[in-house]
Amino acid sequence: MRVTLKQLAYFIALAEEGNFGRAAARVHVTQPALSMQIRELEQALNAPLVERRPRDIRLTRVGREVLARARRILSETEELEAAARRQGLLGRLNLGVIPTVAPYLLPPVLGALRDSGITRDLRVREAQTAQLLAALDAGQLDAVVIARPTPAPDRAILPLFTDRFLLAGSATGLRGLAQVSEHLRPVALDPEQLLLLDEGHCLADQALEVCAIDRRQTRIDLGASSLSTLCGLVAQGFGLTFLPEIALRSEEAAAPDMRVLRFAAPEPARDIALVRRAKTTDDGWFAALAELISGAAAGLLDHARRVCPPAT
Repeated sequence: MRVTLKQLAYFIALAEEGNFGRAAARVHVTQPALSMQIRELEQALNAPLVERRPRDIRLTRVGREVLARARRILSETEELEAAARRQGLLGRLNLGVIPTVAPYLLPPVLGALRDSGITRDLRVREAQTAQLLAALDAGQLDAVVIARPTPAPDRAILPLFTDRFLLAGSATGLRGLAQVSEHLRPVALDPEQLLLLDEGHCLADQALEVCAIDRRQTRIDLGASSLSTLCGLVAQGFGLTFLPEIALRSEEAAAPDMRVLRFAAPEPARDIALVRRAKTTDDGWFAALAELISGAAAGLLDHARRVCPPAT
């Protein structure tokens, strides 16, 4: 006969209550059931643990030793269970992030992970949406941060935040538009003035969608250029580009000559979400990670809305 955790828990209750009836009530079983478990524990240890008296009990010498060990065992068990519940935030996580989010969101997210005391072996892959979803489906990534994910039965999705688009350019390039900013719409922009990322970047596709134009109408195709490159160019007067709010803090520091305007409501925006496979074991890590990412994004969004306030 093996000692069980239930027996140890019942024995602790009995030792602390000093009475079979009160101990049974504490652990929500009948008194005979508790008494049977204590007897089985004594048989397993081949030693009496309590002296049974009419109204109460007394621990034997062996009983006192078993009580101390039982408390340590159950304490370790509780810590083990808690660690298992936190495992999603303690073990390795393979995370994919789209390029127009990663450089802006990852630094504060990593800071939040550090400040929260969570130790994580975080592996990050930065790639376009189609590549990230393929890696997710193949089991190479545990979760991805992407824009506008398409609902699917084999994926679990948690919305993170809404990232509005600003119009970025030089002071000269935006001067005429600033005069009509209260009525500024993406569809009113001159397609030949727009600088966009290469095909496959969801930000470029979304910009074209809200402007209701074809990529072939744009003046410059910059290939695999980054959003930072676009901001540097428009700051020097080479056209205009769409800038997500989360990118403003970093890009205005890198391109101090850049200026931004806010579109009239309803503002063009993208919805950023955290996605995992539906069958992936979720012991709480998915929601916890989503909360960290959303919290990190909030600071970036607040900054953008202070620098370039929405219309009231």
